[in-house]
Amino acid sequence: MKSGWKTKKLGELAAINYGFTQSASDEPIGPRFLRITDIQNDKVDWNSVPYCKLEPADFQKFRLNNGDIVFARTGATTGKSFLVNDPPDAVFASYLIRLRLLDKSLMPEFISLFFQTPGYWRSIKDGTSGSAQGGVNASKLGELFIPIPQLAEQQRIVAILDEAFAGIATATANAEKNLQNARELFESTLQAVFAEKGEGCEQVTLSDLATDITDGDHSPPPKSPTGVPFITISNIDKGTNTIDFSDTFKVPDDYYHGLKPNKKPIRGDVLYSVTGSFGIPVLITDDFDFCFQRHIGLIRPKEGVNSAWLYYLLMSPIVFNQANHGATGTAQKTVSLKVLRNIVVPKMPIETQEEIVEILDKAYSSVKRLEAIYPSKLDELADLKQSILEKAFAGELH
Repeated sequence: MKSGWKTKKLGELAAINYGFTQSASDEPIGPRFLRITDIQNDKVDWNSVPYCKLEPADFQKFRLNNGDIVFARTGATTGKSFLVNDPPDAVFASYLIRLRLLDKSLMPEFISLFFQTPGYWRSIKDGTSGSAQGGVNASKLGELFIPIPQLAEQQRIVAILDEAFAGIATATANAEKNLQNARELFESTLQAVFAEKGEGCEQVTLSDLATDITDGDHSPPPKSPTGVPFITISNIDKGTNTIDFSDTFKVPDDYYHGLKPNKKPIRGDVLYSVTGSFGIPVLITDDFDFCFQRHIGLIRPKEGVNSAWLYYLLMSPIVFNQANHGATGTAQKTVSLKVLRNIVVPKMPIETQEEIVEILDKAYSSVKRLEAIYPSKLDELADLKQSILEKAFAGELH
């Protein structure tokens, strides 16, 4: 720790109290009633926070003031804190702990930043209790040691971190915006290329483009420790439009070989989810033996129909909107094969299909590239924030 800094227990610096036990109400029968669930993304929308009824003495006891810090003491967000800034008349609920600084030489903003450091989170992880969901209590918080510099140094650190975190927030927003822009560009391109009525284009039904439109086996298949993978709708990844074969059961080889040819996907077929999360197409690009359940449809393109073009067509709003309109069921909607076969689509010359595939491949690859790097970008920014915090509370910020 840097020379001139002190270390004190949190309990020596602040009053630490549990919240008020009461039922929340949407009616304005008292002050706002802040709960764990009202703290989202380090913010509170006070207009959406409910109210509660309590006596004047209780209001003074549990009131939230500017500069208070509240903590989640149980559940999935145990240890997460929030610095209260210019609140309305409000109290805090029993699953929160309020910390109110008593030492006027301490900045609430500085102390609040400490509760984001890796060291703090290690302490919370080591100190949580409870069998189902870990918890933290006021006495454990009070035992935490806090590094404390002079007020001027606190102000300097807060200013530096505010600027650094604003930059990180901007970088995060930019990464998200870039991904969103790429998705919107792909979606608008997808809609435009299939809405355009070019030369040689005519309106037909989906069945006019396919030799087969069928679905998987309607009977529960026999299971086997070895054999051919059998996929269900849960194996279709809607985020990537691919099949996850890592968690499938297998059926005997003789069962697979006994299926009709249109029940055995081949390269160039397009699968299409028809139940639940319906409308997810998957292009089969490999020669790989597998079979599938009845909640998945199979569309096998005719000669002169480009498989990738058909895949994008099935992804387009033209198809999805008609499938959605024709879907039946309440708890789980289903697109019947009759509806699927009768969806009206454009039939285009093969040259036009190939041009569209080239256009959409480029747009889609941009989306996939950004989707691939987006999580790592967020991880890098989160690591940078933690590194800056660690340096700040070690007295290493220059």
